[in-house]
Amino acid sequence: MKDTYIYPAVFDYAEDGISIEFPDLPGCLPCADTTEEAVKNAKEAMKLHIYGMEQDGDEIPEPTPIDKIKAEKNQAIILVDVFMPPFREKQRTKYVKKTLSIPSWLNAEAEHCGINFSAVLQEALKERLNVH
Repeated sequence: MKDTYIYPAVFDYAEDGISIEFPDLPGCLPCADTTEEAVKNAKEAMKLHIYGMEQDGDEIPEPTPIDKIKAEKNQAIILVDVFMPPFREKQRTKYVKKTLSIPSWLNAEAEHCGINFSAVLQEALKERLNVH
């Protein structure tokens, strides 16, 4: 697992916007309306794609040398780089919303006492899982 990845992306310019393809990352296909937005979206999509590959244990391919990619008339080849450590950390601390059920009398009592339900659940799960 590397900290920085750099891959060539093919920006395909059309009347209805810019589609982006990473020859080495099949399925990573962002799009945009402007070049600035395309660069931003390409970086974000690439981070998500690589992170998913890392989590799945997939082999991360070596990037194709930029001189081996041929662009069409309406295309540009852009090198897109991403620095993964902050992105990985952000994914680890990402919160998810959970729906749960408790008796109404317990809910009323906890609300009356100003209990933070999320904090109590986190504390209880950490205690139960022994992951302080």
